Amino acid sequence: MGYKINTVWKDKMAFNSQLGNHMVRMDTTPEMGDDSGPSPKQLVLAGLAGCTGMDVVSLLKKMRVDYTGFEIDIETELTEEHPKVFSEITMVYRVFGKDLDEKKVEKAITLSQDRYCGVSAMLKKNSAVNYRIEFITE
Repeated sequence: MGYKINTVWKDKMAFNSQLGNHMVRMDTTPEMGDDSGPSPKQLVLAGLAGCTGMDVVSLLKKMRVDYTGFEIDIETELTEEHPKVFSEITMVYRVFGKDLDEKKVEKAITLSQDRYCGVSAMLKKNSAVNYRIEFITE
């Protein structure tokens, strides 16, 4: 399985990418663009969150873990030299619920990070990817 994406320049620094049935606009800040969409690097980070998030919710369902909410925050630093790449990525997994089985949640996240999430695996080849888990009791 692979992917085929068509990307078309629109104006200034804006591009539209057709991803299957979905169009995503990319742009940059007002110095060069119009901020009409996220930057390509922001989309990479969103892809990371989506990839690991889908793994985790799928695994939690299989493990029969009851939770009421789940979110991921990501922060990163960029290198000073060009090409500016992520030097370090920090992820915070936040799981909400009552009587959460913390061991199962930790296992699901570890499996995603170490085995299933292809985006994380690709990024780890260049950047440190660190994460922590916050359990929010409701």
